[in-house]
Amino acid sequence: MPENLLAIDNGTQSVRALVFDPQGNLLYKSRVLIEPYFSTAPGLAEQDPEVFWKAVCEACQGLWAQGVDKSSIAAVSLTTQRSTLINVDKEGKPLRPAIHWLDQRRTEGVKPLTGLWGAAFKVSGASDTVAYLQAEAEANWLQKYQPEIWSATHKYLFLSGYLTFKLVGKFADSVGCQVGYIPFDYKKQDWEASWGWKWQAVPVDKALLPDLVPVASIIGEITPGASAVTGLPMGLPLIAAAADKATEVLGAGCLEPHIGCLSYGTTATINTTHKKYIEVIPLIPPYPAAVPGQYSLEIQIYRGYWMVTWFKQEFGLREQGLAEAQGIEPEALFDELVRAVPPGSEGLVLQPYWSPGLVFPGPEARGAIIGFSDVTTRAHIYRAILEGLAYALREGAERTAKRSGEPITELRVAGGGSQSEAAMQLTADVFGLPASRPHVYEASGLGAAMDAAVGIGVHPDFQAAIQAMTRVRDTFEPDGSAHERYDELYYGVYKQMYKRLRSLYQVMKKK
Repeated sequence: MPENLLAIDNGTQSVRALVFDPQGNLLYKSRVLIEPYFSTAPGLAEQDPEVFWKAVCEACQGLWAQGVDKSSIAAVSLTTQRSTLINVDKEGKPLRPAIHWLDQRRTEGVKPLTGLWGAAFKVSGASDTVAYLQAEAEANWLQKYQPEIWSATHKYLFLSGYLTFKLVGKFADSVGCQVGYIPFDYKKQDWEASWGWKWQAVPVDKALLPDLVPVASIIGEITPGASAVTGLPMGLPLIAAAADKATEVLGAGCLEPHIGCLSYGTTATINTTHKKYIEVIPLIPPYPAAVPGQYSLEIQIYRGYWMVTWFKQEFGLREQGLAEAQGIEPEALFDELVRAVPPGSEGLVLQPYWSPGLVFPGPEARGAIIGFSDVTTRAHIYRAILEGLAYALREGAERTAKRSGEPITELRVAGGGSQSEAAMQLTADVFGLPASRPHVYEASGLGAAMDAAVGIGVHPDFQAAIQAMTRVRDTFEPDGSAHERYDELYYGVYKQMYKRLRSLYQVMKKK
């Protein structure tokens, strides 16, 4: 009887097709690189939806080329990058390029909320937050600047919904994939009630939205057309998973609220899983977890590990060249850069707000590095980047613990940055907590496979799935003296930086 699980993971830079067994072992992997987006004007980030679909097809075909036995696969699940949006017609054909999650377009001058909701937000002091959300909503931009596209739109889908349609022929999507500026009730994990304020803030006809399917439920079956181009067996069940951050949390084994899951990816995050709905930041909801009815409390550092990529591109050509010549991974040499500098980077402190968030820390924030001296080298800058990200995530962890009443006592680290041993040790030292890595790098794909495993009964529930399919590869214990130094800089410098620089950021923002 087939028991293996196939997870399709459509990330920002690649699409992976991954086959796991019921014990969470990665048996096969097929990876297809994709161009994340193209830009026709400053701040815009778009992509042809066919790029994503063709990569899914190619990744699946890559499995069969490796000799994967199709009859061994019991189910398939799908996880994707969040908040990438696609307008399609009645046949599911895209009407325009997808608006990528990295897109920065805004719609100024959107009519503010009126009536009781408008009055309530004005009294509570939340009008500016709502206005920000309205300006960020892609639907408002489309209605204002491309009304002909909006009027022709049959369904307004996230990438997950678009790929679901391509696989099973239904305009449906998982509850766990609803992360973005849409009229979604994150507490009830369903579309907003008809009287809710989000329909006024983001006026989308409910008929344009897909049917929602609970996590770990069957969305549909692979169609003959999808089978022909992907090679997936016709009739194979597609099980609802969740967005990639949520499945990464599950794949890292973080089902208990005392375990913080750090994701060192393009966006750096700290997540904890809770059964109770808690807004760590007012009006910013917790997202659906990869477990039905649970919530993923999240603090984001937008473009977090993007800064590491930026450093490598701008200042790391030497290490990349040496690594290629020596036949080793560049990360090994970048780890040497980190170790060449003591904890605290000899007073160089970085604030990692290259792209600010809504209210954490604030929309006017910018990145900053202070503490340069005559001993500062690029190694200091590289270490300060890693330390700054860890400081920001520690601050997020403290906010989460304060709001939830659940202290975080251990860490799991996933994403590309988790492959650096120096970054892992640094993280443990900054937090003063043990930091562990999952046994597989593909944690988001594993989480999606776990949703499939529970959905078809390979495991009876998520506790059993976590026990069977997740485990720790290695753990980094904090160094006491390093943690003491980090505490000095965290409280004495880092936590003072934003409030002292905020007025300068506001001047910089003025046109």
